[in-house]
Amino acid sequence: MNDDTGIDPAAAPSGTGCADCDASGGWWFHLRRCASCGHVGCCDSSPGQHATGHYRSTGHPLVQSFEPGEDWFWDYAAEEVRASGPALAPPSSHPADQPSPGPADRVPADWARALRG
Repeated sequence: MNDDTGIDPAAAPSGTGCADCDASGGWWFHLRRCASCGHVGCCDSSPGQHATGHYRSTGHPLVQSFEPGEDWFWDYAAEEVRASGPALAPPSSHPADQPSPGPADRVPADWARALRG
C-alpha cells in the first residue's frame, strides 16, 4: 500500500456488486470500489449507501467508480472528486452486461422513487 495516499493498487475488488447489498439481499444504483482494500459498495444515491458506510467504519478515504467507462476517484476526507489516479488491479468495473440498477432480480419496479438525493 502507498501510505501517502492510502491506495493499494494490488487490492482486487471484493466482487462484481455491492458486498453489503449482496449479503443483505438489497440492491444498488451505482458502485464504488475502495482504493485501499477493494471493498465494493453502493453509491450514496443507493438505498444502502454502503461505500460511505465502509469509509465511516474503516477510515479508508478513497473510492473509485466501479462503473464501466469511469475511472474517477472520490476522496471522502477532502470531499472532492479526483479526476484520475493510479490503475487499480483488474477488473476496473462491474461486468458491462450487469444492469444498473442491479442486480436485476432484486431491483423493485419503483426503484427510482427509492433513490437518495
